[in-house]
Amino acid sequence: MNRRHFLRAGAGGAAALTASHRSDAARPDARPDAGAATAAAASKPPIPIGFLGSTYSHGPDKIRLVRNAPEWELVGVCEPNEAGRAAVAALGAPLVSREDLLARAAVVAVESDVRDHAAHALIALQAGRHVHLEKPPADRLDALRAVIREARQRDRLLQVGFMWRYHPGFQAIREMVQRGWLGEVFQIRGFLASRVPAARRREWAEFKGGAMFELGCHLVDATVRLLGRPLAVTPVLRRHGAFDDTLADNNVVVLEYARATAVLTNTALQAGGTPQRSFQVLGRNGTATLMPLEPPALRVDLLEAAGPYRRGDQEIPMPEYRRYLGDFAELAAAVRGEAVLAADLDVEESVGETVLLASGMA
Repeated sequence: MNRRHFLRAGAGGAAALTASHRSDAARPDARPDAGAATAAAASKPPIPIGFLGSTYSHGPDKIRLVRNAPEWELVGVCEPNEAGRAAVAALGAPLVSREDLLARAAVVAVESDVRDHAAHALIALQAGRHVHLEKPPADRLDALRAVIREARQRDRLLQVGFMWRYHPGFQAIREMVQRGWLGEVFQIRGFLASRVPAARRREWAEFKGGAMFELGCHLVDATVRLLGRPLAVTPVLRRHGAFDDTLADNNVVVLEYARATAVLTNTALQAGGTPQRSFQVLGRNGTATLMPLEPPALRVDLLEAAGPYRRGDQEIPMPEYRRYLGDFAELAAAVRGEAVLAADLDVEESVGETVLLASGMA
């Protein structure tokens, strides 16, 4: 595969992917409201879930979440790393062997180091388990495709843990795009900053994509799920920090579409206590701006009134938001056959490939 172009990309493919994602409100398989799903789950047998690895930064919070959610029964955590085992014990979660985990869990959450994500997902799928796979899902294109292929062949659920898929601001923007309220989208701008400590920098520097691969992938996910597979991907990955490592810490990627361009900027050099993070979608009838991302603040400025929004600039009230809650509520409903995952395997493959291209790794 050419580093800048998808061999299978095309304007028709992007349009088809976007068209397949009609507004959730209009779909019979609409994703469940996280609160409603949790309340309904209290009367149903919990689903056994186990964690293969716990050292990824999102792992501890996800372990806490499933321990306290009526949808789930925590079988345990398989963690060979000593520091990781101590952290799991501090959470009060049981430690189990890999064999015990795969024998007892219906769902396996992969929260290991990034280099092991795809391999651990493959192990769980080959054991016939549904998988929640931490992002980024793979560091190689062949590994990503192997995971997708295994999930297809075994008819197992695969949910990649991009944490803002259930973010109310991103969901509102997605509905605006799907229903055409912003008009034809011609540009997306995303900015995702952080200040990464030295120890974490060395961890992220393991991969050529650096901070774009580890953190900027959230912007790639949001963009691909809005506009589909891009026609071309051009990454600009640079190391501008005065550190003794090789981390690509100041990055830009351009995603090109038939009638739109997305410019996604990512840095690990943000000064100050609050990282600046934003996502903006520009259409021919108006602009939606999400800034900051957390806590979510969304503004819409429309040329003409559309849907529930009036003409002109307006702030959109946002409900309370908690990371990961919606993902695991959706996964539980999908395991029970009550809903389908918001992102099917075609979408997960498109997002995963684009993340690798945006990171200069495909």
